[in-house]
Amino acid sequence: MVEHSVEAAVWPRIRFDFSGCKVLVTGGTSGIGAGIAAAFVAAGAEVAITGTRPSAADYEELPAGVAYHQLRLDEPADIEALARAFTRLDVLVNNAGGTQMPEDFARAVQINLIAVQQLSAALHPALKASELQGGASVINLASMMSLFGSAWFPGYSSAKGGLLLLTRSLATAWAPDGIRVNAVAAGSIVTPMTQRYADDPAMHAAVCQRTPMGRWGTPRDIAGAVLMLSAPAAAFITGQTLAVDGGYSITDS
Repeated sequence: MVEHSVEAAVWPRIRFDFSGCKVLVTGGTSGIGAGIAAAFVAAGAEVAITGTRPSAADYEELPAGVAYHQLRLDEPADIEALARAFTRLDVLVNNAGGTQMPEDFARAVQINLIAVQQLSAALHPALKASELQGGASVINLASMMSLFGSAWFPGYSSAKGGLLLLTRSLATAWAPDGIRVNAVAAGSIVTPMTQRYADDPAMHAAVCQRTPMGRWGTPRDIAGAVLMLSAPAAAFITGQTLAVDGGYSITDS
């Protein structure tokens, strides 16, 4: 069984300092989002996360040291309420989203693309108020399905493909406001949502065979890329999509 963890990462030879920074990670209750939130906490940031349930008490375990807000991506009132909670924001990580079987195409596009635009736009004034060196950052969590079609999840794939162009569009529009917008295209990452696939011997082997690095990724792998793109050292990077996939997207079989 491949294990996943939401514990704060230990970063040998790598040090990020986000002291005094306000960070919001949507969908931060588990998986990739929880890993990103824990990494920002370890780097000294003041971190808020979102989940779909009414309160933090409705979860058995959350990353340590975070504030909690409810956010249902198909509820405009939730998006508006969350935006009102921030007068300044240094980093927005649009991680929340997901797939379901059978897929509702319209809902998949709403929660994986439209809501990302709506929340980002609603938080634009708070991001513009950031004083982080190099500017505020928006990091959108994309997917290998942003690059390849999916017969099983056409709505999710279409939305994640659109997310790459939304990233470029917002990067272009918001650069004068000192806001950088980038995306991370995640490969096969072991999370509660993907655990059943990672535990399937045939699926696990197929992913490892296609991936040059020969393994599935972990939330820590994605968190490192997100912190790097958000850091002042990346001040001249915007509108880009970084594939964090162990090389999956560069092979043809």
